[in-house]
Amino acid sequence: MTRYHGKDGRVYLASSGTGAAASLGNVSDWAINMARDKVETTSMSDSNKTYAMGFKDVSGTLSGFWDSAVDTLFTAAGLDDSVSMYIYPNSGDTKYWYGYVFIDVSVSSGVAAAVKTSCNFAAAGVWGYV
Repeated sequence: MTRYHGKDGRVYLASSGTGAAASLGNVSDWAINMARDKVETTSMSDSNKTYAMGFKDVSGTLSGFWDSAVDTLFTAAGLDDSVSMYIYPNSGDTKYWYGYVFIDVSVSSGVAAAVKTSCNFAAAGVWGYV
């Protein structure tokens, strides 16, 4: 079993619905949530609750530091179209998650803080893992 440090992770994001995804610099954290819908199917004679599994609800977050020379997140967030995203836990490995997403982005800072970006994304189609 191979374990990795997060320092070599990479996120790739397109800035248009048909554009190629490019490395998104200055990302410091990411998370993918793949919760599944569960529908209760408990019957009167069951000894405990039971459920049937539904769809995955793929969503997640990115955070990092603002770079005035890179507008990829802001361009993607302004689109009505989805954009492609690839998340590599380790850039030296061939394993990654991928799919199309809709993007929301925000920026924050303070007198004793760096200017930070944060992004929420939600699947706009089927997500995969290679």
